[in-house]
Amino acid sequence: MGSHLGNASTFLISALFGAYILAVMLRFLFQWVRADFSNPISQFIYKITNPPLIPLRRFIPGYRGIDFAAIVLLIVLQNIEYLVIGLLPGQPMPSFPGLIPWALATLLSLWINIYIFGILILAIVSWINPTGYNPVIGLLSQLTNPIMQPIRRLIPPMSGMDLSPLFAILALTFIKLAFVDYLVYLFKNLAFPNANYLF
Repeated sequence: MGSHLGNASTFLISALFGAYILAVMLRFLFQWVRADFSNPISQFIYKITNPPLIPLRRFIPGYRGIDFAAIVLLIVLQNIEYLVIGLLPGQPMPSFPGLIPWALATLLSLWINIYIFGILILAIVSWINPTGYNPVIGLLSQLTNPIMQPIRRLIPPMSGMDLSPLFAILALTFIKLAFVDYLVYLFKNLAFPNANYLF
């Protein structure tokens, strides 16, 4: 019974922290690409992430369009998640020297996943309903443009087929599997040097 309760608690904590971390990451990326601020999706994300970010910006200003307060908040949230889960029965407590590197690697993996799924969603929508528009699709287009534009210049449409999303997803997946996942594994072992299993 205790292990089942611990697993359920771990899932709940990971889901809640993961959802908010995703929101902060999306806000950082929307600001970085200068996405449409009036979009209702971006408005919602800005409103739910303002409470911790506005006071944090008093001490950590941005620079050249990079919201360093959001980066610090992402690292803090990721570390708090690991520490809270480590307090649960049966879960290993992380080692502090490896905690921040593991958080950074995990956030980098999330960044790549956002772009992979964003490009995939846009590709599917372009096949099913190419003339349709909604706020989510508009934001995803603005978010993925910095990656897709250079690839489209290298791989223009052929016979009406735009293969650039396929190559973009393949490239991002290769980077994730070859480098980022290795960093996550490496730093996870550093954060939990004596653990036989991880959440």
